[in-house]
Amino acid sequence: MANPAKTRSVTAHVPEALAQKVDLMAERLERSKNWIVKQALSAWIDQEEERSRLTREALADVDAGRVIDHQAVQAWADSLGTDTPLPVPR
Repeated sequence: MANPAKTRSVTAHVPEALAQKVDLMAERLERSKNWIVKQALSAWIDQEEERSRLTREALADVDAGRVIDHQAVQAWADSLGTDTPLPVPR
């Protein structure tokens, strides 16, 4: 099992404006710039992992034939602003 306390530096060149925003955020939150960047990177990686999981899930649905006809979805979406919206297509 990996030691969770073990760390490693990662260097990235960022635009000056972004670096200034990190500086300001760190000051406002009374946190280190390292903490700000680590939080942002962790959140982005979590988001990308979830996007990848959802994409794989959607592709598995397509492979299994679990799809909804585009025209049915479009007709439903078009009906949402009317007095008689269609039921959600299944």
